[in-house]
Amino acid sequence: MNFMDEQPTSMNTGEILLYQNQDGSIKIDVRLEEETVWLTQDQMAQLFGKAKSTINEHIKNIFEEGELQEELCMHKFGISEFQQKAPNYYNLDVIISVGYRVKSLQGTQFRIWATQRLKEYIVKGFALNDDRFKTGNSMNYFNELQSRIREIRLSEKFFYQKIKDIYTTSIDYDAKDEKTISFFKIVQNKLLWAISQNTAAELVYRRVDATLPLLGMQSYDKKEAKLIAKTEVSVAKNYLNEDEMKLLGLLVEQYLAFAETMAQQQTPMYMKDWTARLDSILQLNGRELLTHAGQISHQMALDKSSGEFEKFRETQKALEIEQSLKEIEADIKKLKK
Repeated sequence: MNFMDEQPTSMNTGEILLYQNQDGSIKIDVRLEEETVWLTQDQMAQLFGKAKSTINEHIKNIFEEGELQEELCMHKFGISEFQQKAPNYYNLDVIISVGYRVKSLQGTQFRIWATQRLKEYIVKGFALNDDRFKTGNSMNYFNELQSRIREIRLSEKFFYQKIKDIYTTSIDYDAKDEKTISFFKIVQNKLLWAISQNTAAELVYRRVDATLPLLGMQSYDKKEAKLIAKTEVSVAKNYLNEDEMKLLGLLVEQYLAFAETMAQQQTPMYMKDWTARLDSILQLNGRELLTHAGQISHQMALDKSSGEFEKFRETQKALEIEQSLKEIEADIKKLKK
């Protein structure tokens, strides 16, 4: 069988995949949302080669017989500019049940296709579209996918674990050696200096400011200031701006790609080699190398970020009290009226 899945396209909060049967006679835009797929009655009629009235009758019986619950299996996804009203969408459970009732081979083929797509989407977070990538018609999605992968690679947990995995392949690796313990900090500082001319401690110390929104954390992903945790204000990466974050992602991607290549080729590497290779990658990108320990210590950065956080928290408390008083005053005025 040759099933083709189209690039997911944003539609409200869901995505669209193209289903195509073996001979290309059936092409349907399948909605993917809430970890299942959704089709309208019109689409099921096209899929199963039956009249819409037949599909409607089967769906009605499925719900009346208690095989499935309508409120769990049917959904409206809004109105597009081309529609008079929002159509009913039915999930994969309904589609499969209808397929059994109409005894359709197409139903079996679709179930196999849908199940595979869902597995990909749930496990990976997206459904890859090899055919479209090969024809070069989905570069926007491919660029978006690359950005998402970079974002994952930039996460502290992933990056640290990946660096640890790389380091353990070194011939002179020793988990208890001080060089091993400090390696991640060295790599982190080299990368941060290359994109901002600041070490991790300097970034925190120079950019944390209780008077600024989110204490100056430009890449912090929380939308509301009151949700900031104290531990976040000492994370250097949170203070990078958009351009710096993008450059960091590109450099990290190059470094990890090189490391994966060395591992694949089983090239012998010593601990000092990994640092030297990072310097080479940074120089290749025209970035300045870190050759000193920086002017701000880790403890200085911690002390200042903690102090700014306390100032910020006190300001937030005052604002919350002020807001509460305003709400009380508004309620009193309503009662007087």
